[in-house]
Amino acid sequence: CLNLRCTYHASGGGGVAIDNKIEQAMDLVKSHLMYAVREEVEVLKEQIKELVERNSLLERENALLKSLSNNDQLSQLPAQQANPGSTSQQQAVIAQPPQPTQPPQQPNVSSA
Repeated sequence: CLNLRCTYHASGGGGVAIDNKIEQAMDLVKSHLMYAVREEVEVLKEQIKELVERNSLLERENALLKSLSNNDQLSQLPAQQANPGSTSQQQAVIAQPPQPTQPPQQPNVSSA
């Protein structure tokens, strides 16, 4: 055998206790990983919910804008209609105003 369990089993009675400790440690790692995965799933579910709501809002806004525009205005739109994925990405970029950038602050250095 090439793994630790076979080595410990061959060494005698202490191998069973070590096997139990290894098993407990593996169970502990497994439970911690499962907890972390569940937490991440909850965060992702919340993000999905927010994105679905945002998508719905944008679709309603789009429908309203289409209803308020005339056919001439719609015909002047760029050919983005052929690729709906790029349209929704551009809408998301347009919908979020850029954040103002602040210049990096210089640390206050006093000469002593």
